[in-house]
Amino acid sequence: MSLEDLIRACQKQNNKAQEELYHLYKKTLFVLCLKYCQNETEAEDNLHNAFIEIFTKIRQYNGKGSFEGWMKRITINKAIDSYKKSYQLVSISDKSYPDSEIEENELEDVSLDYILELVQALPNQYRLVFCLYELDHYSHIEIAAMLNINIGTSKSNLHRAKMILKEKIIAQKSIVTINIKYGK
Repeated sequence: MSLEDLIRACQKQNNKAQEELYHLYKKTLFVLCLKYCQNETEAEDNLHNAFIEIFTKIRQYNGKGSFEGWMKRITINKAIDSYKKSYQLVSISDKSYPDSEIEENELEDVSLDYILELVQALPNQYRLVFCLYELDHYSHIEIAAMLNINIGTSKSNLHRAKMILKEKIIAQKSIVTINIKYGK
């Protein structure tokens, strides 16, 4: 069955088609959920909520644009909605921040799994802004609108997230260097 046929069957609330669509996209959307959640259990909850929303709103999908992109947008919005309900995002004034970029040489010998763990461990507001900006390429204007914060808060949260990640990556590399140097 083609994707278009699968979508049409889901729009008619065909359970078999919904199951097939779920199995086709669950891994992709689960990885997306992991970026926005603190752990796998939370990511599974977000994935479940996203698919409920996808199946509820699939009749609204009009075939314009990528279907996968449409589902990803719903998934991201579900993750954001869960944090809006649970956490108060604090607004701060707009100001500039010193460079907090992580250099490529700082990422040498650092696994992607470890980086994901670090991102998941970020405070919620920092993780949301970091993922939206760095991983999903939203602008600070878009992030501010999505999270109901000002642009300065978005920039500040991104800066702080990068600083935390940078400090933890440098600390981890120091531990690795010490262990290699002393044969541990």
